[in-house]
Amino acid sequence: MRIKRSVARFFTLMILPAVTIAVVGYFGAYAIWGERGVLALEETKARLGVARDQLAQLGETRTRLEHRIALMDQGDPDLVEELARTRLMDGAPNQVAVPRDAH
Repeated sequence: MRIKRSVARFFTLMILPAVTIAVVGYFGAYAIWGERGVLALEETKARLGVARDQLAQLGETRTRLEHRIALMDQGDPDLVEELARTRLMDGAPNQVAVPRDAH
């Protein structure tokens, strides 16, 4: 009877630490491997770096286009000629375009 009580008391005292270890283990594993854990953070940082690179490229493209639009608004004859040549020189395959000199 005395051994039975000591075994029962031992298991009763060990319930709280066992539950605590289980809860800490569960949340610890989620903190590492969960959808918002440490490993997901690294993947998110990598995607953020790629997105920042794309944003920088788009910013450069936008700046270049804004400059060209400003030149068009000013009526820059060189830009107009450049645009006309690129549009008119595009032809069908096996078609040759020969530019003529102005008279």
